[in-house]
Formats: sequence, structure tokens, C-alpha cells
Amino acid sequence: MSAGRRCVLATGNRGKLAELRSLVGDAGLDLELVPQTDLGIGAAREVGVTFVENALAKARHAARASGLPAIADDSGLIVDALGGEPGVRSARYAGDAADDRANVAKLLDALRSVPDGERGARFYCALVALDSADDPAPVIATGEWRGWIAALPRGSQGFGYDPVFVDPTTGQTAAELGPAAKNRVSHRGQALAALVAALRARGERLA
Repeated sequence: MSAGRRCVLATGNRGKLAELRSLVGDAGLDLELVPQTDLGIGAAREVGVTFVENALAKARHAARASGLPAIADDSGLIVDALGGEPGVRSARYAGDAADDRANVAKLLDALRSVPDGERGARFYCALVALDSADDPAPVIATGEWRGWIAALPRGSQGFGYDPVFVDPTTGQTAAELGPAAKNRVSHRGQALAALVAALRARGERLA
């Protein structure tokens, strides 16, 4: 995945696209990320039981349909008091057609009787980079961001569960932090840093 290459990003989520483009730029990578939806590619079936399985499936699907190298992200929220839910079903927690507002509402309802000290949670991200659909050595990296779930949404930035996920260092929700501050500490930022390190260790020319 050398510098200047066009690469399909296996998502149609504009929030993820914006974050990953920003993170790629901050890392000094000269990659043109093109969302699969801009190429007319539909979503892959997410039937894996882990984030890594789903990220691999999405990357291979996008690479095969586009003929381009691919990067895929699979991420979600893991809540201690809910036994790890919503987990890999984070985007579909309130149903297959659910939006962010519905997912957050279901989460807060599930936690309504859980006291403040027991609302621990973590965001988890798996990133996969492939040179082709049949790449036998995909590069896989993960990141994790620990915090807790607020009683009510706060903030207007970000997407997904950001308005209710509290960063332990600042006490702000991910939706209050703003893009630059969030990228420095987030699960996705950590995963991309690990991905870049793994690609460089493999001898890839990235910048």
C-alpha cells in the first residue's frame, strides 16, 4: 500500500470516512481514500462474531468489487454492565435499520437502573488493510478507548455513541471533544497508529 495509491474504504458511514481521512492525513500517509458507496459498492454481510472477522470480510468484499487495495474498519461499543453488548452489533443495536439516535436511546434505556460507578464501557476498533481481495497477509491492527456511559447525551460533534461515551481524562463525551482531540485518544486513532507501524515494519513505503 505505497504512497499516492487510491484505496477503497469499506464503508458508507460519512462519520467514519471523515475521521479516517483526517487520521490518514495526520499520519502523513499519501493515500486517497474513496468510500465504497462512491464506487457503487454495497455493504458486505457482517456475520462474524468478532470485530476482526467483520473488518476482514468488509475489506475483502470492497477490494474484490473495486479491484483496488482496501482498508476496512469494524468498531463498536462494549458495555461492561450489559455483558459486552452492543458489541459487534453496535450499528444495528436497535434494529437493522436503526439510526444513531435509536441506538443511543436503546442503550440508555438498558442502563437506566445501573448506577454511575457501574457504567464502564470501551470503544473497540479493528482496522484491516489489503493489497487485493486475495491478499494472503492482511495487515490487522486494533485500538481500544476506555471510559463510561453518561446518563444523558452531551455534545453535538461525532457520530454513533459519541454523545454518551465519556472520556475518563477530560470528563467530556466524545461528542464534546471535537475531531482533533478525539483523534488523539480514540480507539480508531490508536488502531490507525498501530496499522501504520505494522505497514512500516513490513517495509511498505507510506510517505
